[in-house]
Amino acid sequence: MKLLALETANEQCSVSLIDATQELYFQLDGRAKAQTQTILPLIEQALLQTQNQLKDLTAIAFSRGPGSFSGVRINAAVAQALAWSHDLPVIPVSSLQALAQAAYRLLGLTQVTAVLDARMQEVYIANFSLDEQGVMQAIDDEKLLGYEQASTYCKYIAVGSGSALIQSEQIQSSQTVVATAQDIASIATVYAAEQKWVDAAYALPVYLRDDAWKKIPEQGKAG
Repeated sequence: MKLLALETANEQCSVSLIDATQELYFQLDGRAKAQTQTILPLIEQALLQTQNQLKDLTAIAFSRGPGSFSGVRINAAVAQALAWSHDLPVIPVSSLQALAQAAYRLLGLTQVTAVLDARMQEVYIANFSLDEQGVMQAIDDEKLLGYEQASTYCKYIAVGSGSALIQSEQIQSSQTVVATAQDIASIATVYAAEQKWVDAAYALPVYLRDDAWKKIPEQGKAG
């Protein structure tokens, strides 16, 4: 098994290539909003350095959102194009789930509330708990909520770019946790072993805000 994992749903861009036992390649470009320029070169570099071709892959995993409008769109479009061209399945992974997985990887937390800044006085939020396979699983629905509602929805330590926005005396938080393609890959490895993947046609972005495309100016050009 070999998986290519892509993460551009946040402000950064990262790519990971793994097999069944180890990480073969990982690279992160932390420059803000550089996804368009860096995602394809990083994929090419991953294949060259590991001496693989796209046809050698089992599946392509990607962060399907919610997150930055343009970042989510880029991730889905690149994953879909590559999968279609080589008849590969895709594994869409929630960016909130990836954030929760990062909290487990970096801080050892087994229960967290993943919170991403959605602009417009709102956050994307969901609560997660570690399962027996080492994957953070949602215990409720992903939501787009205002700060006050999100504070009530938060059950555990809040992590992510939106965590400070819903702070109260009852809520502990960490803004330092950021998901990368490594977290997408960790989740996708378990799903791939169970063949939990879909056709490239279903490599679709998830925004939660249905009319996100209309609100780019209102989001402070966050996409």
